[in-house]
Amino acid sequence: MARARYLPASGGILAVLAMLLALAPGLARAQAFQSAAPYAILLDSASGAVLYEKAADELMVPASLAKLATALVAFQEIAAGKMTLETEISISENAWRKGGGVSGGSTMFAIVNSRVKLGDILQGLIVHSGNDAAIALAEAVAGDEASFARIMTERVHALGLTKSQFRNATGMADPQQKVTARELAFLADHIVKTYPELYRIFGQRDFTWNKIKQSNRNPLLAMDIGADGLKTGNIDETGYGLVGSAVQKGQRLIVVVNGLKNARDRASEARKLLEWGFRSFEQRQVFAEGETVGEASVFGGEKGRIALKAKGPVNLLVPRGSSERLAARIVYRGPLQAPVAEGTEVGRLLVTRGEIKTLEIPLYAAESIAAGTLQQRAFDALMEAATGWVRKALKRS
Repeated sequence: MARARYLPASGGILAVLAMLLALAPGLARAQAFQSAAPYAILLDSASGAVLYEKAADELMVPASLAKLATALVAFQEIAAGKMTLETEISISENAWRKGGGVSGGSTMFAIVNSRVKLGDILQGLIVHSGNDAAIALAEAVAGDEASFARIMTERVHALGLTKSQFRNATGMADPQQKVTARELAFLADHIVKTYPELYRIFGQRDFTWNKIKQSNRNPLLAMDIGADGLKTGNIDETGYGLVGSAVQKGQRLIVVVNGLKNARDRASEARKLLEWGFRSFEQRQVFAEGETVGEASVFGGEKGRIALKAKGPVNLLVPRGSSERLAARIVYRGPLQAPVAEGTEVGRLLVTRGEIKTLEIPLYAAESIAAGTLQQRAFDALMEAATGWVRKALKRS
């Protein structure tokens, strides 16, 4: 196991870890990979490690990739008991005209003024990328598509995906509808982990509705690479994009590409990224379960520092057959105020490989720290005032 060296930074706000894994030639080969996609990211689901990224935080047009957020809202409604797969959804004239067969876009060919069970709507939404299904679902949940889009935005923001903004349920062009590749990857990962039964719809190869059979638009499903879901999209404003997931030997990777010129390039770049990720990386344990990751300063406690640990072991993916120098830091607002209960989340461990953030996980108090005596609290207050004055002086200089 790689050993970590704890180095507290000034001010008690940041703590720095140096993870020493000697740099080897294999690292340079792994990092030489480049995707032709203007926007791309490859994420390891188990560790949250980012294996590759390109313009992953730049805003882009999602097209039908926005339907991941549409599906998320539906899944949440089902999980909350507000809807079931048997709930009947009305196909309004608005849904039919904007998203049905007369619209010329992707559709499940639902019949106007018919009622369709939510289970079938979800298949039409996910397998067919049906705009009629998306609009009908939006109207059933929120009354109209604009209100539903606000719910989509609120729900993804609640997951911490705060850059994404949705203005409709379909992904149709709107100048204010934007996402990032990174947030789409984490949204996909959330769906996979939180709704495993419903996620299976994303891997369904085809679906027949109104006597019309349509194949799943995700090209990865037809490839022998372990792919089992998610979504494609394309409109003139963004080009061709894909969010996909695949599993090999128990390892799940999430890939996002967008901005490609055609469907062939979209499929090719997504496949290349997945194959490269499975081939080029291996898992390393950095901290065993229960092992102290670092420490944080405590104000007014019986002890001045508290040990921090993760929940479970801390694993990283590194280039296969080689090792590298990783930079990591513990971020928290400090010093912490006593008392601090064992198990309280107090900070986060951030690990980077070059400019790529490979891991971000919460850290918890490994012990309880009770409030100190009056004398201890007075001394801490004096020290905090002094160090605060020094920090302000350094900031001015």
